Amino acid sequence: MSNHARMPKVTRRAALKAIGTTVALLPALSPVGLAAYARIQASQSTPSPKLLSAREFDTLELLVEAIIPTDERSPGAKEARVADYIDLLLSESDHDVALQWMGGLAALDGESLSRYATPFARLTPEQVDAILADISRNEAQPATPLERFFVMTKQATVRGYYSSEIGIHRELRYKGNQFLQTFVGCATEDGQPCPHCGQEP
Repeated sequence: MSNHARMPKVTRRAALKAIGTTVALLPALSPVGLAAYARIQASQSTPSPKLLSAREFDTLELLVEAIIPTDERSPGAKEARVADYIDLLLSESDHDVALQWMGGLAALDGESLSRYATPFARLTPEQVDAILADISRNEAQPATPLERFFVMTKQATVRGYYSSEIGIHRELRYKGNQFLQTFVGCATEDGQPCPHCGQEP
């Protein structure tokens, strides 16, 4: 679906129908998409979504940051540009998959407006947490459209985050292939902070 025309706005009723009864898994990003994602991260330019509208992108960006927030160890999904990653994936996906995601974002905005009379992207952290607590409650067996959308987004967020420079090098602390004379176990097993992986005991 690369370079396709922008799809029409999805109403809340159509959104709930679009999400369907199954979780739509996104395929891997193409080499061209990965190169584009690398450029976005390196330049830290203002987001310029290929498929999503500005409002949809803002909703997605807040959602992925709530799933993987910044903490004392590393930056979160927003700084890793995970929303850009998902937008690139959607621009390469077929129409039905993209429609499911746009439907999910519309449904999430609809839930936010229903509860707080405010778009999701403008909610307070406490309000975001309240909505996410509800839609993530049945993560193992999602039953409602928003629960299915949360599972879809979480899976894509994790994949995007650990495809980013931040996720690979600053969170996982990957330093490339290195020859080791001996295997050094994680020091946290001995109750000490580990100098290799950065974990705390």
